[in-house]
Amino acid sequence: MKTAHEFPVEERQRHAARELDPNNSLAVIAPGTSFETVSAQISSIVLTRKTPLFWWAAFSFGVAWVIVFVIALYMILFVGVGVWGIEIPVAWGFAITNFVWWIGIGHAGTLISAILLLLHQSWRNSINRFAEAMTIFAVMCAGMFPLLHLGRSWIFYWILPYPNTMHVQPNFRSPLVWDVFAVSTYFTISLVFWYLGMIPDLATLRDRAPTRLKQRFYCVLSFGWTGSSHEWKLHKSASMLLAALATPLVLSVHTVVSFDFTIAIVPGWHSTIFPPYFVAGAIYSGFAMVLMLCIPLRAVYGLHNLITERHLNNCAKLMLATGLILAYTYAIEPFTAWYGGNKFEMALVHNRAFGPQSWTFWVVILCNVIIPQSLWFYKVRVRPVPLFIVSAVILYGMWLERYMIIITSLDRDFLPSSWSNFVATVWDNLTLYGTVGFFIACFMLFVRFLPMISMAEVRELLPFSKPGGGTLM
Repeated sequence: MKTAHEFPVEERQRHAARELDPNNSLAVIAPGTSFETVSAQISSIVLTRKTPLFWWAAFSFGVAWVIVFVIALYMILFVGVGVWGIEIPVAWGFAITNFVWWIGIGHAGTLISAILLLLHQSWRNSINRFAEAMTIFAVMCAGMFPLLHLGRSWIFYWILPYPNTMHVQPNFRSPLVWDVFAVSTYFTISLVFWYLGMIPDLATLRDRAPTRLKQRFYCVLSFGWTGSSHEWKLHKSASMLLAALATPLVLSVHTVVSFDFTIAIVPGWHSTIFPPYFVAGAIYSGFAMVLMLCIPLRAVYGLHNLITERHLNNCAKLMLATGLILAYTYAIEPFTAWYGGNKFEMALVHNRAFGPQSWTFWVVILCNVIIPQSLWFYKVRVRPVPLFIVSAVILYGMWLERYMIIITSLDRDFLPSSWSNFVATVWDNLTLYGTVGFFIACFMLFVRFLPMISMAEVRELLPFSKPGGGTLM
């Protein structure tokens, strides 16, 4: 007679057997993978393997754009935000467009790390680490734009509720102040969750390091991890607690960001559908960025046994699902404008589709609705090249969508004499490209010096595999 506590173990055994089934073309881990091969393959990228040419090219590209970004920062800080194309009535231009876009990209990391962990989705184990790193660097890029848009960035601390002799506090009725708390909380929880998950892997790097300097470096980072059962128990408990804390952030952060728009009475913004619309769009662009990162890394570092077709297929399915949600919101927007009978809303819908900036609307429909329908086909979902192209198209479409929401809602206000067409300057573009370079440079440093795949979590799928690569059924 089996006792009650034995059933979860058997369930895990059957689950692991299914995940490692060599007859399954969509297995999470390829047959023949073992404890040793996982540790050796991932740690060698950091410790012993020669740095590939792809890494040097990508890092050099990122650093070059960081230098350009520094020049753009000099112009913005010492000349002023007037070097951008912003003007009245378009007081928000590229800066807030880029802010919302980067925040959205960071959502997939938290979704993969927290929600899929709580749902016990084992396919996340191979991609959660660099998805979390992507979140950290994306939020860092996003945080730059509101600070630069302030004009006097050196007094940014006025946004914070710090004690001062004048007893002046921020206006907490402003959603821009809400952004400060939402984004900073999101960044802090994501950073702690990311680093906590790396501690066992940093200890593995410490034990496998070929030189004394690397041993000391990873010893400090691993906080003396020994791998005892007590440490693992605490580590698992802390991971689940942080996942539970991070899960509401996936919904709350971009919901708060959407309040920057929907709390206003501007036609095109004042809509109750914006919070779920923004969250779906954030997950959409976030998974597109995950695929754009993992597909080249998978090819360059030979990680096909760890990042399998199962991962590509699942990420593509999630993109397809969130893309359909976006398509619904695109379709419902003109309907609600007509059904509400608001002539200003109807005028904005017409201007967005047929006005001076109408090209943005139709390119958004093409990139975010029409082209992603190719993900219905299995061969597109599991083949790296077409999936990479579709992901790149989606990323561009999502940036252009934020541009469309901001620009076409502001350039035609209630006073016709103030109507104007926003034109981005060279400094608008250089600031955007500079943050892209900063993101690439940071991510390449992460790949070079830290384990980009969680060895500890991948090894959890291996105890029930046979030495020859089969499974225990």
